[in-house]
Formats: sequence, C-alpha cells, structure tokens
Amino acid sequence: MRGYVDVRNPKPPETPGWFRTIERHGSMQNGAPALNQARRGRTLRLAFLSAVVSLVAAFAAVGSTIPLFNIYRAEDGFTNAGISMTVVAYSAATLTTLLMMGRLSNHLGRRPTSIASLGLLVLGCLLLLNVHDIGILIAGRLLMGLGAGLASSSLTSYIVDAAPARPAWLASVASSQTVMLGLAVGAIASGALVQFGPWPRELIYLVAVGFLLLSAALVAVSPETATPSPGAWRSLLPRVRVPARVRHLLPVAAAVFLATWATGAFYQAFVPAVVEEQLHTRSPLVLGLVFAAYMAPSVLGAPLGGRFTSAAAQRLGMIIFLAGWIGIITAIATGALVLFIAATIVAGASQGIAISAATRGLLHGSTLADRAPIFSAIYLLCYSGAAFPSLISGELSRTFSLPQLALGYGGLAIVATLFTVLAARNPHPDTSGNGQHMNIHDEPHRHPDLTRP
Repeated sequence: MRGYVDVRNPKPPETPGWFRTIERHGSMQNGAPALNQARRGRTLRLAFLSAVVSLVAAFAAVGSTIPLFNIYRAEDGFTNAGISMTVVAYSAATLTTLLMMGRLSNHLGRRPTSIASLGLLVLGCLLLLNVHDIGILIAGRLLMGLGAGLASSSLTSYIVDAAPARPAWLASVASSQTVMLGLAVGAIASGALVQFGPWPRELIYLVAVGFLLLSAALVAVSPETATPSPGAWRSLLPRVRVPARVRHLLPVAAAVFLATWATGAFYQAFVPAVVEEQLHTRSPLVLGLVFAAYMAPSVLGAPLGGRFTSAAAQRLGMIIFLAGWIGIITAIATGALVLFIAATIVAGASQGIAISAATRGLLHGSTLADRAPIFSAIYLLCYSGAAFPSLISGELSRTFSLPQLALGYGGLAIVATLFTVLAARNPHPDTSGNGQHMNIHDEPHRHPDLTRP
C-alpha cells in the first residue's frame, strides 16, 4: 500500500488520516533498532572511558609510593631491607588476587568488582597518609597489591568489553598499555608533588584518593557489560596447568620472567637508595622519572618482539636486556645519572621484547580452556620472580652494599641470558586442528600487562 504510485499518475493517492497515523507508528518502530543501537554505542563509550580512566588511576596510585621511599628512609629510619619487604607484600598480594579472583568479574559483573578494586586502593592510600612505621607501609602496599590484582582482571575485561569495534587495535592497546601509563604517570606526578608541592608525605595520596573516587563514580554510572552468572565461589580455586605441547618452553620462560621481574622489583626496592647514595641526587622528581624510564619503554618492546619468532625474540630481548644491565652497573659504579637513565630505558624496552615473546610461545595453539591455567602459571612465575629475589636481597642488604646487590641482580641477568640463548625453542607446530594461534595481544582482557612489576 505505502509507496504505491500509479504509473499513469505520478501523484500518489490521498492516504486517509488514520492510515497515516499507523504509517508513522510503523516508521517509528522501524527506526527503533537504530535508535537503540546509537544509545547503546554512547553508553558503551562511557563504560570504555570510565574503565580506561579507572585503570590509569589505579596504577598511578600504585606508582605514587616509589618517590617517597627516600623520605621514609631519611625521616623514619626505614632500611633497605624493610622497604624490600613492601615489594614482597605487594607482589604476594597481587599474585594471590590474580590467581584466586582473576575470573570473579565474569560471575559478579565488571562494575562491582571494578569498584571493589578501586575501594581497596583508596584504603591503601588512606593508610599511607600516616606512615611512620614500616608495618604501616607494608600494610598499605599489601592493600594496594590486592586492589591492583583485582583491577588488572576486572578493569581490563571491562575495557575490552566496551571498546569500539573500530579501530580494531584500540582494545588491545588500551587494556595492555594503560597499566604502564598509570605507573609512569603516578611515579612522575608523585615525584613532582613531593619535590615542589606542600605536604610532601600526604598530598600525592590525597590526589590519588580523589581520582580513585572519581573513577569509582564513573564506573557506577556506566552500564554493565557482563551478565552475572553462578560459580563465583568455584572460580576462586586457582588452576595452574601448562599443556604438554608447550611444556618444553617453560624453563626458558621461567628464566625470562625471573630476571626481568626481579629487575622491576629492584627498581622499586633499591633504586630509590641507589639514586640518592650512588648517583648523588635527592630529587624525588628524578626518582620518579627513573622508575618511569624502566616501565614505559616496555610498551615499545612488546610489538617489536612480534616481528620475530618466539625463540628469536627471547634471545634478542635478553641479550639487549643484559647490555642494559651492564650499563646500569657501570652507571652505579661511576655515578653517571644520564648513563643510568639511558641504560634503564634499554633494559625496559628489551624486557618488553623478551616477556611478550615468552608469553606468546606458551600460548601457542592454546584453546579457550587452556588459557586461564596457562596465565595462572605465568602469574606464578612472574610474581615469584619479583617476590623471592626481593626477600633474599632484603636480607643481604644488611651485609652487602647497594653496588654489590646490583652486581647480584646483574649476575642473575647473565645466567638467564645465557640459558635463554642456549635453550630457547619455538613451539611445536599445532597439527591437531583444535588449537588456535594466539599471542599476548589477542586476548588482553584475560590478563594484565605482563611487563609491569
């Protein structure tokens, strides 16, 4: 009826008023899906923005503590051994949360778990407002570790759920590199506020609390992207398993994770003292820049490693990583700050190459059911690499000097590099037809960025 035109008379016949009403109603119904789609697009963009802002705020809070370590050492008498215990506490808490609560947002929803993670970080910041005892610092960093672990799983999932389909790379980049951005921003902002702002021991935490609360409010008004489902309690049981087809890659991957994550922990626990005592500067801003110089370049290293096979990228990454460590040790011995920062950038970029390649190899041919257990194994190796060397070196710091401790970490880099060069292998070709090749960027929502400490 509608649209009928007499070919002999181009003017369509007059339509009765009641039919025009029905016609308009039908047109509105036909336009409803497009309108709903547009509204859904706007709400998902809000969720995406909220999740990105929240992840930056979360890891900015984590990075904000580093430039204050020297103040705690000078004013409260904290030792290097005590500060290294804060790294152990943070790493252990993050590992525990990732292993036990990494899938919780699949069952409870993205919004409540994301808000809970931000709440834990707020509690950690509030506790650190009054640090005059090493126990308070350890407790605050432990709460931050719990919050960071939960944020890593829930907020990265939220980002990927809500990311626009175009450009196709946006979800991967936003979920994996936002963590690095947050750590770098937090360290630099903290260094600047500690050095130039009022209340050097408190202001950065108050600013972090403000941004965390703003982030929680944004998440609260954003739409949920995951349908709650039963099985939350069962999801708390960690599953650690590496398929037999890639098990031969595990020793080299363990060496890569151990050396690189131990270095990240070294930068948290001992580099504040190194910058002050060996490189002769007390500037909190310089300390924040040094920490950021190790975190941020790994963003560049990860895509560079994708140009090579897994084994070749691990060898290349670890060789450059060792060169970076040689520069770090030389800079500490000579007191050359510029060389120290340059070598730090080299080490940071190369660890991104090696870690992403090791992870890519372990995930080769993995199925959906394989990936959570594989990542549990990766988390276990990574955070063990951060925690145990920190625990040991913290005790040794009572006897050995900082340059000697740096030599020990450099020795670990030598052993890991030699082992990687000699033993690195590529995954076996998947001939079963059941697996599907996947690299570290394919499913960023199933894991946080693995190049961060």
